[in-house]
Amino acid sequence: MTTPRKTPYAMSRRLRAAIAAVCVAVAVLLVWLDHNSPEHKRQPQGKSEEQIRAWDTEKYHGKTFTVSNVVDGDTIDIDVPDGEYEHTRIRLWGIDTPESKSPKVGVMYFGPEAAEFTRKVALDRNVRIYLDDGNRTRGYYGRVLAYVQLEDRRFLNELLVAEGYAYADVRFRHSHYNKYKQLESAARGQKKGLWAEVTRDQLPQWLQEKKPTLLLDK
Repeated sequence: MTTPRKTPYAMSRRLRAAIAAVCVAVAVLLVWLDHNSPEHKRQPQGKSEEQIRAWDTEKYHGKTFTVSNVVDGDTIDIDVPDGEYEHTRIRLWGIDTPESKSPKVGVMYFGPEAAEFTRKVALDRNVRIYLDDGNRTRGYYGRVLAYVQLEDRRFLNELLVAEGYAYADVRFRHSHYNKYKQLESAARGQKKGLWAEVTRDQLPQWLQEKKPTLLLDK
């Protein structure tokens, strides 16, 4: 009796199972990245900016929520759904902290310190959200733009700039534009936080372009 010859291209059951497992793992990873990336667009679809502003004002302005996650020094999640998401992602108005895990620029100088500071003062704490009167309520990626008041009544936005964990973001106008610039100037003069050791090439690109004459004398 002739023994059936094994087809050399036949795939073993174990190999098929391994490939299937890898595919599932990749799919899970892609879903996780899609929902956890700080740059994932969350902009409500089919609504005008005025409708979005009215909706966000009614839902968030002056309301208290709990910080459920700290994404970065200037980005947090609060425990209220936002469309299809289980939480609302908040981008702090008027400031920019160094990146701590950006896939585009990597970890920037003082990024982890800024994220840890926000985590220390805000995570699992109640905060009050304030929107900027008359201004847009969503950023480019659909995150809610807000001033975040801590339990001790200080504002996280101001605190980060004043202590040298963040830059005053001069790219966009808002109600506290001049105040944040003054806070940054004071922190820089006192060499607080990142200003003690930061070099020009460690500054975010937008800041180098906006303030080409910024002095970093030690």
